[in-house]
Amino acid sequence: MRRTASVSQHFQNHPHTRTRLWTVALCTALAGGVAACSPEPRTPVTVDPPPDRSVVEEVVEPSGLMRHLEALQAAADANGGNRAAATGGYEASAAYIEEQLRAAGYEPRRQEFSYDGHDNPVDTFNILADTDTGSGSGSVLVLGAHLDSVQEGPGLNDNGSGVAAVLEVALRLAEEGAVPRERIRFAFWGGEEDGLNGSAHYVEELSRVESAAHTAYLNLDVVGSPNAVTFVYDGDGSDSEEAGPEGSAAVEQVFLDILRAEGVKALPFGFIGDSDYDAFVQGGIPAGGLFTGDAGTKSEAEARTFGGQAGLQYDECFHLACDTVENVDMAVLEQMTETLMSATVSLGGIEAGLTKGSATGQGAG
Repeated sequence: MRRTASVSQHFQNHPHTRTRLWTVALCTALAGGVAACSPEPRTPVTVDPPPDRSVVEEVVEPSGLMRHLEALQAAADANGGNRAAATGGYEASAAYIEEQLRAAGYEPRRQEFSYDGHDNPVDTFNILADTDTGSGSGSVLVLGAHLDSVQEGPGLNDNGSGVAAVLEVALRLAEEGAVPRERIRFAFWGGEEDGLNGSAHYVEELSRVESAAHTAYLNLDVVGSPNAVTFVYDGDGSDSEEAGPEGSAAVEQVFLDILRAEGVKALPFGFIGDSDYDAFVQGGIPAGGLFTGDAGTKSEAEARTFGGQAGLQYDECFHLACDTVENVDMAVLEQMTETLMSATVSLGGIEAGLTKGSATGQGAG
């Protein structure tokens, strides 16, 4: 996760915000601009009942989550202690993700892109893989997590935890033979720590028709914090400065309802532009997701609700060399993965919930 100095500074400096505002001004100025620049009709967010909790607990495998984290740790250990973009650690991490997806029947592909690094241009890539879809409607639900770490450490909570959650949902859906109404795309972003570059490239490459077909984006970034609070992105804007695009409130409510059924009172977290949801929000695509805290300090009220230690960071190893496998709270990560699985079934329209059937993997579009 990339931290942002302040909401107002981010809004002033963010290139996608400036582009969107410039486009609106141009469309207004042009004769017939409203018709010329009007967006494609967007596929609405459709919410189905989530699966029974007992079923999800049976499907999600904690041992699988640990296996993914250990593989990412090994990738960092063998390559200078990190998994930063365009390094050997990133390549080894990507190879593991691709191997796991192929073994499950998916056909992952690399979406290559470049951006200006601190000293030199950086050439890296995202990994994308799709499920097959039952209805062939053309709509897409994206689950995403950034795969790169900072240079300072292996990044197992930031963001090996999110990667493990998204990958485990992909593998378990394939194993279950789940058939979704929406095409589900699993995305592992590159270059996040240098400026949210991978997700920005992905959204920039979408045509208007493709963008409109995206029903929602679910972001998993830092979801195994040792001093955790359960945050859900504030889609309706009721507790932050700005709501997400239309449909984001429904996504938020899905997560809140699932967690409430588990006895968890989640807190809202605003779209402040610090993770990969940002490009989707700026592009008008409904967004949501989960977060368990990084450099912020846990309050007394949060400690009373969620346990842990008030006055300490949610993750004192955030962006440091100590962000190893041992830094990840596996119970927290398991709960967030199960919540993601439930939300995916609900928003993706998994036919018959989670039942054994034919393989779900198909080449990424």
